[in-house]
Amino acid sequence: MSDDPDAIRANIESTRRELSGNVDALADKVTPSKIAHRQAEKVKSAFRSVTERVMGSADSPTHSAQTPGTSVGDGVADAGKAIIDKAEGNPLAVGLIAFGVGWLAASLIPASNKERAIAADVKEAAQPLLKEAGEAAKQVANDLKEPAQDAVSAVADTAKDAVGTVKDEATDSAHTVADEANEARHVLGENT
Repeated sequence: MSDDPDAIRANIESTRRELSGNVDALADKVTPSKIAHRQAEKVKSAFRSVTERVMGSADSPTHSAQTPGTSVGDGVADAGKAIIDKAEGNPLAVGLIAFGVGWLAASLIPASNKERAIAADVKEAAQPLLKEAGEAAKQVANDLKEPAQDAVSAVADTAKDAVGTVKDEATDSAHTVADEANEARHVLGENT
């Protein structure tokens, strides 16, 4: 350790800056809202990744239609080609497109009397199933409520423990720095 007061002050200030940065970083890392935000971002990222793998990452089909010097017809043709290129080799995307086209065609054709009667019968027969499904959903929600509350409580307890540890370490470090400063003053007092 140096006897130079300026070196000691610089050392103390450096230690104080490092400690402050560490305390801020730790506090940021253990804040429950930040933890929840990071977890939500991980889930969103994973969902985006799976969606892109299954559906393909489509470039905007409107981009080519908005390019200056091209006609609307060229833009539509390019958009169709882009969709076909993205769907090629992806059976799920092709199936979804076919399903959508079929649904559109079916919605344009009016239902017959026989189809309406069958739909009414199916709706009537499905009522008990809908009621059971609703009750099952309520039961699942009730079953998940307690574990979710326990998880929130555990995160809060962990955060409180971490904050207490950070405070204790900061206090210990502050005492160490103060003791070193007092020792340096004492040494300086003896040397003068």
